[in-house]
Amino acid sequence: MSDISKAFDHGKAFIAFITCGDPDLATTASAVREAVNNGADLIELGIPFSDPTAEGPVIQEANVRALAGGVTTDKIFDFVRELRRDVTIPLVFMTYANVVFSYGSDRFLGKCAEVGIDGLILPDVPFEEREEFLPVCRKYGVKLISLIAPTSADRIAMIAREAEGFLYLVSSLGVTGTRSEIRTDLASIVAEVRKNTDIPCAVGFGISNPEQARAMAELSDGAIVGSAIVRILAQYGKEAPVYVGKFVKEMKDALR
Repeated sequence: MSDISKAFDHGKAFIAFITCGDPDLATTASAVREAVNNGADLIELGIPFSDPTAEGPVIQEANVRALAGGVTTDKIFDFVRELRRDVTIPLVFMTYANVVFSYGSDRFLGKCAEVGIDGLILPDVPFEEREEFLPVCRKYGVKLISLIAPTSADRIAMIAREAEGFLYLVSSLGVTGTRSEIRTDLASIVAEVRKNTDIPCAVGFGISNPEQARAMAELSDGAIVGSAIVRILAQYGKEAPVYVGKFVKEMKDALR
């Protein structure tokens, strides 16, 4: 299994988020491979959920389409197993606590390890409640990735000290989605993170163009982009992977 730290071995990391099964898993697989071939350093795979509370309309609608298309967690595990035949960069799941609980935490994390998932992001699980998942994640060698938000304030040092894999810095208050500008004082958050951990941190939420990606990566160790990629998949459907690849190349070039 690959190691999340490899995503940050070659300068600033570009992290792409893709919702599994929108419009179908074959297209997701092609989009992942196009992203990898065009410079993505890590892929976040979204497991669809009926109530994705951290997501804005673009990713919410992708969840609805994927679920309507019959995607299940078991199908996604099979899809990742197939993907791992040639995709070697780190892969992490982003989903919600209910998805893991309903599958069975031990069974879910065991399957993650079996198919080659390196990390897990659960945006609806506060840091103080991560003990629900941390022991079983460690049992199977899957990193439980923590998020730091603009409201984390005096909790930043504590979260950073306990971080695994990489730290997900949420750029703005609210849900995922593209933003015309990002006004959060991320520099001070990153400075506090750097004082407390050597683990890399990447900024996500609202990044939609090369200029924003470059600005976020100058502050941190990488940029995370989701809604802008999911919008391409919504627009082009089964023809989307080539456009995803082109977009990823533009973003990665901006980070170099």
